[in-house]
Amino acid sequence: MRIATWNVNSITARLPRLLAWLEKSGTDVLCLQELKCAEASFPYEPLRELGYEAAVNASGRWNGVAVLSRVGLADVTTGLPGQPGYPDGEAPEARALAATCGPARVWSVYVPNGREVGHDHYAYKLRWLQVLRDAVVEDAAGERPFAVLGDYNIAPTDDDVWDRARFEGLTHVTEPERAALAALRDAGLSDVVPRPLKYDQPFTYWDYRELCFPKNRGMRIDLVYGNQPFANAATDAFVDREERKGKGASDHAPVVVDLEV
Repeated sequence: MRIATWNVNSITARLPRLLAWLEKSGTDVLCLQELKCAEASFPYEPLRELGYEAAVNASGRWNGVAVLSRVGLADVTTGLPGQPGYPDGEAPEARALAATCGPARVWSVYVPNGREVGHDHYAYKLRWLQVLRDAVVEDAAGERPFAVLGDYNIAPTDDDVWDRARFEGLTHVTEPERAALAALRDAGLSDVVPRPLKYDQPFTYWDYRELCFPKNRGMRIDLVYGNQPFANAATDAFVDREERKGKGASDHAPVVVDLEV
């Protein structure tokens, strides 16, 4: 069983590449982030023609997550229980969705960016991550393979950014953010793709600006955090860096995990 996660940075803009990638990659379950569309505009039919059901949490121009599956789609949960809004008091954003796909259960998450250290959005990011941790404890402790996949907007270690000095004082690398990842690990999840062997620096995101991709000035912020049954079932994992190349690419690459289940 092949499970993947991909921040497509607009499913409308990326649809031809998404459909082509699904046809060639052999992916059974795909968690998507940053759809940037309303649910009514989601391309259900082209995906259905390829054999994929879709569960979608999307509300418009920003955010949006989905789970695509060709091995079944059940027990869909839209949003995190108790998820905060931004600003305070606003409706929760479309940043989380869970589904059971065959033998596994997955969450597709698009963690808030945080913008700047000290900004209200940074505090919102940390609150959101705490709610995520609380939401996954029960599934993490279960015997079923379970994972939280998506764009975490956090680089777990200094090795997960191309130059740590360039990020001094910025979001994505701060101790409170990394402590939130540690809280997920304490809840029974682990980083299933810590160091794919195909690349010395397995980044998943490269800014469009300043030739960051050709210069490999990237970050590893798209993560797969799985429970022990999920980790035990994993037989391979990699970042599909080739999908970041060429015209019309997302600024993120897919992260892929193969399971023997």
